[in-house]
Amino acid sequence: MHLPHKNESLFNVDFHEFEEKVIQASRHKPVLVDLWAEWCTPCLVIAPVLKKLIEHNEGRLLLAKVEVDEGENMKVAGHYRVRGFPAVILFSDGVERGRFHGARPLSFIQQFVDAHIDRV
Repeated sequence: MHLPHKNESLFNVDFHEFEEKVIQASRHKPVLVDLWAEWCTPCLVIAPVLKKLIEHNEGRLLLAKVEVDEGENMKVAGHYRVRGFPAVILFSDGVERGRFHGARPLSFIQQFVDAHIDRV
């Protein structure tokens, strides 16, 4: 299994890699998944906020970006019954721990991560 290196805390993932790079990787470190689309303005707003979150939490968690309009990636959104974008889902120990939709400020996302990671 390929786990991202320390400098690969933020990476793109597709439908075929999702099991390995998100579900399996979350058994070693929590993985925040950003399901987004190029045409989605809130998706573009939250992207730099999520990047900043990963930088502030050096090595504590990973960020996997899934562009839902590429290839078969919409199947990931369908599998997790995502109804709107952006959808951000936190995985730890191979299971979903929480999610939210829409653009949110850094403080909200940090509290979300802290609440869900600390419970694990």
